[in-house]
Order: sequence, then structure tokens, then C-alpha cells
Amino acid sequence: TGVDDAVDLLGNADYQGASKIIVYKENLTDDFFNLSTGVAGDILQKFSNYRKKLAIIGDFSNVGSRSLRDFIRESNSTGHIFFIDNLDTALIKLGND
Repeated sequence: TGVDDAVDLLGNADYQGASKIIVYKENLTDDFFNLSTGVAGDILQKFSNYRKKLAIIGDFSNVGSRSLRDFIRESNSTGHIFFIDNLDTALIKLGND
């Protein structure tokens, strides 16, 4: 639901030796997708700071907000954070490194 939960997830992943994390869209709060709240930016910044790859799986084809579409496109271009529509593609994007 927020940055604290993201930090907990990152800590648990690090403890398990994971460098890549997959989260399903429906497990994120609606505030994440409302960019004016700053939740998405704050959470994704933590993933970047901790150098963890993240794939968010869900249907993003009907995103109504232009700013959210731009945010998703920009995130997908970083090579660390991906908004993906299925697990198989997420696994390919996250790679084997």
C-alpha cells in the first residue's frame, strides 16, 4: 500500500537472495496508479535504489491517464522496471542475470 510495504518486500527479497521481483497489478493499491499521490514514484525509486528489477503484471492497455501511460512507457525503457501483461513476458524481461 505504500513505501513501507515496498521496503519490507525489498528487504525480504534481499534476505532470500532475490534480485528480481514480480508483483501483480491487483496487489497494488489504487493510489499507486494515481500519480498525483506520489506512491508509484516513491516505490519505484526504492526499487532503483536497492538495484532490484521489478515486473508489474496486469492489463495496462486501457490506461486512461496520459501521464500514467507516459510513466509506464518511461519505466519500461529503464531496463529495471516493467509493466507487463503476462508472466512469460515478465520472466523474459527480467532475464537470467
